[in-house]
Amino acid sequence: MRRQIQDYALLSDLQTAALVHRQGSIDWCCFPRFDSDACFAALLGHREHGRWLIAPEAPGQATRRYHDGSLVLETEWDTPQGRIRVIDAMPPRGDVPAIVRIVEGLSGRVRIRSELVTRFGYGRIVPSLRRLENAYVATAGPDAIEFRTPAPTIGENIATVSTFEVGAGERMPFTLAWFPSHAPRPAAIDPDGALRRTTAFWQDWSSRCSYHGPYRDAVVQSLIVLKGLTYRPTGGIVAAPTTSLPEWPGGERNWDYRYCWLRDATLALLVLINAGYLEEASQWRDWLLRAVAGDPDNVQIMYGVAGERRLPEWVVQWLPGFADSRPVRVGNAAAEQDQLDVYGEVTDAMYQARAHGVGASLPAWEFGRYMLGLLEHRWREPDEGIWEVRCKRLHFTHSKVMAWVAFDRGIRLCEEFGREGPLDQWRAIRDKIHAQVCREAWSDRLGSFTQSYGSSQLDASLLLLPQVGFLPPDDPRVHATLEAVQRQLSYEGFLLRYRTDEAIDGLPVGEGAFLPCSFWLVDALALDGRHDEAAQLFERLLGVRNDVGLLAEEYDPRERRLLGNFPQAFSHMALVNSAFNLARTAGSGPGRCSC
Repeated sequence: MRRQIQDYALLSDLQTAALVHRQGSIDWCCFPRFDSDACFAALLGHREHGRWLIAPEAPGQATRRYHDGSLVLETEWDTPQGRIRVIDAMPPRGDVPAIVRIVEGLSGRVRIRSELVTRFGYGRIVPSLRRLENAYVATAGPDAIEFRTPAPTIGENIATVSTFEVGAGERMPFTLAWFPSHAPRPAAIDPDGALRRTTAFWQDWSSRCSYHGPYRDAVVQSLIVLKGLTYRPTGGIVAAPTTSLPEWPGGERNWDYRYCWLRDATLALLVLINAGYLEEASQWRDWLLRAVAGDPDNVQIMYGVAGERRLPEWVVQWLPGFADSRPVRVGNAAAEQDQLDVYGEVTDAMYQARAHGVGASLPAWEFGRYMLGLLEHRWREPDEGIWEVRCKRLHFTHSKVMAWVAFDRGIRLCEEFGREGPLDQWRAIRDKIHAQVCREAWSDRLGSFTQSYGSSQLDASLLLLPQVGFLPPDDPRVHATLEAVQRQLSYEGFLLRYRTDEAIDGLPVGEGAFLPCSFWLVDALALDGRHDEAAQLFERLLGVRNDVGLLAEEYDPRERRLLGNFPQAFSHMALVNSAFNLARTAGSGPGRCSC
């Protein structure tokens, strides 16, 4: 069977995550953190790289959904013998990370197979397996997993296998818990109690959403995904729970996204604030400040979930990759890149937090002021840009605009909230950057701003110029750039980041439409007064989500398949933000364009 990225659903315990295939197999899970080694890695390989299947033995038709307002997954199977439901959940972290799976009989009598193939170290390490009392314990090096079920269980082909039948009203529970191999075994989990607590947690959290405008159901679902991608101990939000899902099948654009990008700072903050989640917004802001603290001369574009700086990139040689897309990467070398836009993202996040009542922080301002001092000189330098190119540095337009944002927000923090800074100096630099961008990034020949100074290429990030306040939406250059980007970067009505066939990023050609950029187009159209066109595109984008409301990073409209790491926080943030902006332009929203 040919797998698709959209075949998967997300489980999360707010410290790590699992992906469940529509046919009942958990094919990806890392313990104990999002960025830990995978113990189920079949997503990037095959059965022998680790998975946990629960499904009817006879072929059947599966439909699935999340239980109302939660990340509790319910999959119903129709088979010739009858109907069953499989409930999957990861309880918000207690003492240890765990997965609970419960099989319920709905009608008839159905024979079920559970097949647990545990492989530590991204599918490479076969653990030792022992039967201890009423549990099976798999151990290898620092990792151990305890598996419990009342179903009859045997060892088969280096797997733990249970076969059993359920009839109407019967239930069969399974629990799996990770723990450090040197530590005592965890207490047995009550499956029904854990399920009740998990459902209650998610429903309580999702009910706090204060947004009641258009597309509320889609907004709430995306907010739940963002919460599921949050590392609860620190408040950091990972870009995705996966690594190396390809941006184009068979290609090399396969990256590890299990880290936290500063580029998401402002958008994440505004999405949470506008939805009423001030505590989460404050935790994200605090994570951001802790991550960059202590080394302001070397602000990175991304950090680990606890603020780790070293994210060395290496290749998992033994995994064939999703759809044979190699290499499979762990770590991300882009952490060492120089990207000027992060200064704007961090300063804007500080400003937006203060403007929306998240709370003042003098140490944060002292750091921000020092950072602006660095940017006084660095803004003139080329960089790798928003798309993290792995070739020659350029003077990217988006990077320069975000440098302008950094000084603009620093000035606003002084003017609006009484912070102290060299205002005359910052105003002069802000004006210099603005004049330089308008002069060097504008092409009379193209009638548009361009991707970088002197370039003939377009870039979807140019749509952000009015949204960050660099130019007003009614500026003729903004309108002309919107028209040019929409005309030249359109891919079946969606939007590419840029044309990869023009060898701008040092990688082989080929990728799908970039979903956050397509949502930026929604925002740009709404700002341009084309609300109906914006709403129509937004609804097309909603239709790209899979059956449980999840989005990847990219989409191939010709093959109707999601591409890239999944689910993607940036895509879901952009979805929520566009819903807010559509509501605002319709006269009933939260009040500002917040890209």
